[in-house]
Amino acid sequence: MSEYNAILGNMKKELLDSLDFTKEISDEEIQEKIDEFIVTKNKKIHLGLKEKERIRKDLFSSLRKLDILQELVDNPAITEIMVNGTDNIFVEKGGQIFQWERQFHSAEKLYDVIQQIVSGCNRVVNEASPIVDARLPNGSRVNIVLNPVALNGPVITIRRFPDQPITMDQLIYIGSVSQEAADFLKKLVQAKYNIFISGGTGSGKTTFLNALSAFIPKDERIITIEDNAELQIQNIPNLVRLETRNANLEGCAAISIRELIKSSLRMRPDRIIVGEVRGGEAIDMMQAYNSGHDGSMSTGHANGAEDMLNRLATMILMGMDLPLTAVRQQIASGIDIIIHLGRLRDKTRKVLEIVEIDGFEEGKICLHTLYQFEEREGRKKKEVVGELVRKGGLKNEAKLKNAGITILPCQ
Repeated sequence: MSEYNAILGNMKKELLDSLDFTKEISDEEIQEKIDEFIVTKNKKIHLGLKEKERIRKDLFSSLRKLDILQELVDNPAITEIMVNGTDNIFVEKGGQIFQWERQFHSAEKLYDVIQQIVSGCNRVVNEASPIVDARLPNGSRVNIVLNPVALNGPVITIRRFPDQPITMDQLIYIGSVSQEAADFLKKLVQAKYNIFISGGTGSGKTTFLNALSAFIPKDERIITIEDNAELQIQNIPNLVRLETRNANLEGCAAISIRELIKSSLRMRPDRIIVGEVRGGEAIDMMQAYNSGHDGSMSTGHANGAEDMLNRLATMILMGMDLPLTAVRQQIASGIDIIIHLGRLRDKTRKVLEIVEIDGFEEGKICLHTLYQFEEREGRKKKEVVGELVRKGGLKNEAKLKNAGITILPCQ
């Protein structure tokens, strides 16, 4: 690998020296120049067909794409890419993390790749503003942290989403949710229950929200609001996608999720979907939930359904000075259902519980468990075997009745 990197590095330097960057060069012209260059170089260094094809691809990626990271970004089997400085790159594949054998040949090249990523989505990152969230053209989520915050060099974390959104049928097939629970949730979505999806990092919240959105009737107007556009909502013709904006050097002011939620209320939405709630925007989301926009959905980080409610209360208090009782009442009247997901010890992602919010009494939000994952003893020590068991029937059936939908009672 080191010999290959040396050959590639020398060829790239010579190629760059031969190109005229005073005029605009198309991708096709770059590819032609690379092909000519490889033919010329091959008279001196005799390369095999596979080596020539690999060098051709790597040279183009280094000039017009994400250099060595492009190979990982193009690999559908990889779900996470973690760059810790120039020397250490780790990837997640099949739920396991491995160190990759390739490295950036210089800190300058890594920094060039970072600037290419952020400029592609109108973001800025530098030593004065060393943390940024961005996205790649294929929808992958990117987090970047630079010096002086990142002590071991620039850190890039790329969450790669499937090229095609995972459907609810696929989630049922891999055991993330049961057929019965999926059918139950489908009726709740169609009846416009407000649903909140909670879970830890990497538990599959965005994936599940995408799958759940497939149950939304096609004639509705949907507005999605995200820090970085990640949702892959399909088959909704009247779809409006909004994304926040950071302040930049040209003097453009930042536009927050809070502002986007407020603006969306004037855009005649049937439902509002907030990709993830992290802070003071929770109060605006709750007001949307409580102002006639039934069927809205969102996600948030938490260790359980009850923990999610406490975190939401804390986030609302970050955005507005209100009595805690009033905050909890807003949550209890706004959210109908919480779906909590988890990533288990065998790296599988599953729905762990589906909980109904059943009113507000004596200063507390009342919870009613509808489904809960119950683990059985597996054949292997690390294997998680179990099923999502129905624990109770839905108590608030008003929205189902208004929609003319019935659900079988809990046996």
